[in-house]
Amino acid sequence: MEKNQIREIIARRCAQELKDGDVVNLGIGLPTLIPNYLPEGVNVILQSENGLLGLGPTPPPEKQSKYLINAGGGYISAVDGASIFDTSTSFGIIRGGHVDVTFLGALQVDEEGSLANWVLPNGKTIGMGGAMDLLVGAKKVILAMEHTAKGAPKIVKKCTLPLTASHEVNEIVTELGVMKITPNGILLTEINPEFTVEQVQEQTEATLIISDKLKNMF
Repeated sequence: MEKNQIREIIARRCAQELKDGDVVNLGIGLPTLIPNYLPEGVNVILQSENGLLGLGPTPPPEKQSKYLINAGGGYISAVDGASIFDTSTSFGIIRGGHVDVTFLGALQVDEEGSLANWVLPNGKTIGMGGAMDLLVGAKKVILAMEHTAKGAPKIVKKCTLPLTASHEVNEIVTELGVMKITPNGILLTEINPEFTVEQVQEQTEATLIISDKLKNMF
């Protein structure tokens, strides 16, 4: 499966998690694609942690502005009625519990819902950014991530990289399926019909619990 196809599958499925009126924060990278796939009739308020409430779809090259970028430096658009403010206000929104859902990437996530997403094994530091605040401040945390990295599982029994936050992840969406963090472990609730349960488990270090209501993710 090509990388662009993987990213589209994940972003499209993540967009289905959103409800009308949700305030949503998007992490850098793959999560920024989610607004492009919002279901018809669903209107959400998208927040960028660097200080924007009212994020719109990714603009075409001719409409890109150096004054409108997300926290990762990528070009964004703003919908009518959007507001721009300083970082302190932005994190006041996050820490105050006003974000309904946040979508983040991950280097590792484990059976307990703990997340590592800021230091690579070779010592390169990506930077924690606002992820720590989002993990504890948002009402729901969904990871939008590729299932593996260079063939190595990213969904593990126990994170070995430095944690961003412990026991805070609610759901994981990858190109292979949708998984929920439960007190008993990771529950596979939806699967990409191009793969079998056995193939998903082979690419997952953590032992998956298979829902008795398992369905196709699209």
